[in-house]
Amino acid sequence: MRSREASREKKSSAAEEELAMAATPPEKWRTSGKRKMLTTAFFMASCLAIFSAFSLFAGVRRHASPPMQQLPLLLLPERPPADQIGFEVQSKKSQGGFDEKGACLSRQQSSFYRRSSSQKKLSYHLQKKLKNYEALHRKCGPTTDLYRETSFQLRSNHSLPPSSSSSECKYLVWISYSGLGNRILTLASAFLYALLTGRVLLVDGREDMASLFCEPFPGETWLLPSDFPLLPLEKYNSDSSFSLGSLSRVKFHGDGARFVYLHLAHDYSQHDKLFFCQREQHFLGKVPWLLLRSDNYFLPSLFLVRGFQRELELLFPEKELVFHHLGRYLFHPANPVWGLITRFYHAYLAEADEKVGIQIRVFEPGTGPFPHVMDQVLACVLNQKLLPKVKSMGDEAPDQRKKKKKKKKKKKVVLVTSLSWGYYEKMRSMYWEGEAEGEEVVSVHQPSHEEHQKSGDRIHLMKAWAEMYLLSLTDVLVTSAWSTFGYVAQGLSGVRPWILVRAENRTMPDPPCLRARSMEPCFHAPPFYDCEAREGVDTGAILPHLRHCEDVSWGLKLFDPPY
Repeated sequence: MRSREASREKKSSAAEEELAMAATPPEKWRTSGKRKMLTTAFFMASCLAIFSAFSLFAGVRRHASPPMQQLPLLLLPERPPADQIGFEVQSKKSQGGFDEKGACLSRQQSSFYRRSSSQKKLSYHLQKKLKNYEALHRKCGPTTDLYRETSFQLRSNHSLPPSSSSSECKYLVWISYSGLGNRILTLASAFLYALLTGRVLLVDGREDMASLFCEPFPGETWLLPSDFPLLPLEKYNSDSSFSLGSLSRVKFHGDGARFVYLHLAHDYSQHDKLFFCQREQHFLGKVPWLLLRSDNYFLPSLFLVRGFQRELELLFPEKELVFHHLGRYLFHPANPVWGLITRFYHAYLAEADEKVGIQIRVFEPGTGPFPHVMDQVLACVLNQKLLPKVKSMGDEAPDQRKKKKKKKKKKKVVLVTSLSWGYYEKMRSMYWEGEAEGEEVVSVHQPSHEEHQKSGDRIHLMKAWAEMYLLSLTDVLVTSAWSTFGYVAQGLSGVRPWILVRAENRTMPDPPCLRARSMEPCFHAPPFYDCEAREGVDTGAILPHLRHCEDVSWGLKLFDPPY
């Protein structure tokens, strides 16, 4: 009975409240609703502020000592000033066209890790050229109707009519070849050639390009489709009937050719080298498709082509920054590689006052480490004061050590990259067993030791790319002569490295290293031919900004005078 009465009282009370609300003027309803909304909003804002403060405290604690296995991929250093953000981030984000929701983390985050490029800005002409290229790539890329129409012409066995040379879209197909360092350098060279000739660059993606690099151009892929009519690309070489070298022997003029194969590898012939002549460039301009294979950084010799010189002068007022700008624009590590980079960086490099990168590449037969190479590396870094010497703990009396005032020591971190583990072990033991002189403490780290180069191994290539990139994040760089691995690191970094002179007869050279006068890579197999005079010539003595390399006496390299 009591429960029934209580229930009736509740129903009666509810009915009275409904009647009271019905009698309330609309203005009071609105006032009452606003009060409730304000109360609710204040409560939610208070909860959010408490939650944010707790998250920030937890994040600071986590950043203070990050275990390598638990490092989040998005853990970032302090954001640099706006004027230090790299061009590759600013320009591409402003243009849109990328799926930036985690599709390429390195494109979004690289500016947090790199040193400022404020003193190495792109010319206005290069910025405009890159923007125009991106529009062309979207217009003619592999998923467009224009690409399908142009590639359909390759399926025919007949020559093209002369009118086809004025096609809206012309292409340069880069064929993957040689080691990863060589590929990166040849790809940058091919891209510059595409910029200069108004062609769309498509890359042979068989060698896991997508697992190494993000797509560089907004709105369209750069990967060559798997149904490309001229596959397989391995069948083309210097002796192919469609190579420039073969066609040049029969007075090639470019008319009616569906495609031409360009062989610019280390074993190219004198006729292949005519690629660097203005006359042959005029004929190639009539051909819609060019296939290119190279294992060389052939970019410096593009400055010898008379028809390109004015444009190159506008694009690159500072000659030693060519690869620096093109490399930072093109090569963004894919997410799996970026994970390798960021995890290692935060575990070992992030807290350093100075980072020293040492790249050791030995071209001698046999299994290292080699004693003369270790002696050379130590002689270089100690003589040039890149690292402190080591003293024995017995060199200083115990009472002197006690009296010495405690100062905060400079933390210097050494990043070693080598196929061998032995060089790292020797340096690490040296700074562990002995105390560094001065007010510095030194730690030594090496990401991997693969023992042998494995050009076709995807995991090996990912580690190699991660190590090149990590080297480019250091403040001081020591590289090995002749090494394309080191060339890539120094170019992306934007620093002039110390070059370990190549040893002969397993004897340490004197001096052990020398300072590079330009951060540009070296072209190891340049042509020695005067296209105008049609005779041999020293191409390292024609232009003031094109000289022979420090590490390869016959090679060509871009410099900014005075040298």
